[in-house]
Amino acid sequence: MKIWIIGLMGCLIWAQAVSALEAGDRAPLFTAVDQDGKAWVLEEHLGAKPIVVYFYPAAMTGGCTKQACSYRDYLEAGNPDFAVVGISGDAVQNLKWFQTSEKLNFPLLSDPGGEIAGQFGVSFKPGEQTITRTVDGVEVNLIRSATTARWTFVIQPDGTVGFKSDSVKPAEDLKTVLSFLSAGE
Repeated sequence: MKIWIIGLMGCLIWAQAVSALEAGDRAPLFTAVDQDGKAWVLEEHLGAKPIVVYFYPAAMTGGCTKQACSYRDYLEAGNPDFAVVGISGDAVQNLKWFQTSEKLNFPLLSDPGGEIAGQFGVSFKPGEQTITRTVDGVEVNLIRSATTARWTFVIQPDGTVGFKSDSVKPAEDLKTVLSFLSAGE
């Protein structure tokens, strides 16, 4: 499936066709900055177990928090049969606030220009957005420079896409991933 990404920058209109990844495709070997400002390299995490890579629109919003907390709770329960990484267009500081306030136990990656989303074929909307939240009793502005669609992928240990969902329901995402993983056993 081809997705056209169309944008308006000043008076220049741009469009780019990207192919959405499908099961069996090689996952792009990307590097991104995590919530602690450190480089997270997909290639360094391949080989041991599947990696759930999920794209979400914005840190500290209703659906995104439900989705993240379901993964947190599952991992916290001692079920290490897969790794998890969340990706959004949020600034690194937003991701740190999100991780801290929700006690998230997996990496959150910043994709400010939507480049990683584009490599996966995930639609995104460039443009700065700001929301205000309270973190540890202090009002903060969370700024993101791209808003991605909510998609989930399972990357197999060999680096191929084992599963893709482009119609993710935040509260049901974990259940869908678990169904895929248990079917492969």
